[in-house]
Amino acid sequence: MNIDKVKNIIKNALYEDIFTGDITTDNLIDEKNMKTAVITAKENGILCGIDIAIMTFNMLNSTLVFEILKQDGQKVLKGEDVLIIKGSTKDILKAERVALNFLQRMSGIASKTRKYVEELNDDSIKLVDTRKTTPNLRILEKYAVKIGGAKNHRFGLYDLVMIKDNHIKASGGIKNAVERIKNNLSHAHKIEVETTCIKEVKEAIESNVDIIMLDNMDNEMIKEAIKIIDKKAIIEVSGGIDFERLKYLKNLDIDIISLGTLTHSIKSLDLSLNFK
Repeated sequence: MNIDKVKNIIKNALYEDIFTGDITTDNLIDEKNMKTAVITAKENGILCGIDIAIMTFNMLNSTLVFEILKQDGQKVLKGEDVLIIKGSTKDILKAERVALNFLQRMSGIASKTRKYVEELNDDSIKLVDTRKTTPNLRILEKYAVKIGGAKNHRFGLYDLVMIKDNHIKASGGIKNAVERIKNNLSHAHKIEVETTCIKEVKEAIESNVDIIMLDNMDNEMIKEAIKIIDKKAIIEVSGGIDFERLKYLKNLDIDIISLGTLTHSIKSLDLSLNFK
């Protein structure tokens, strides 16, 4: 992860929460008050974001002392402690909510991702995320996907040519869109095209694209598309994929399954901070 981007995310999150000051803590807790706090899992899951939580506390007070009990990627059970924090009570309280928000959301993404990876149970097919992430938190959420055991798709609009349905409509068809992209870019760029029917699949093959996405196709259409593509391009399947679809898709000759649900529809892992 880009540490400067992460620091800016944390800084902005703390500013959003504290703003002009913690009106409760600042008028209640003495500067000399020192305590030991423990972050505990309240349900089973995969931990992710422990370093982000520590960075959050450290941004308010670099003298805090930490004891890491669980690392990113490890399974945690309900009731298990994951992190001990010692030092200024005021600063622990001020950073508590923001640190937990990062840790809970990232752990929720990692936990959901791990379930999908274990359900797929097929190293020949890459399970990947999408750009359906929380604004300004993409770097953290995609990191959590990797911790969960899946892979990252393109990070943004800048690192892969992906011609989607609206690009195709705006360009007058797949052939026109691909030709224009190839004229404007060097051969070094891979080109992916989103297709929704067999006609579009055939047009993508004729245009010699590198990756063909089969978007929101039913199982029978996917099987037909695979035969037509016949290894002439990398095959990505996307849209409406749940556990039941995974059981079917993992038996097909495809290369990638992309899932927006890994980041846009998750439940944060329940974690709490309490003073000893």
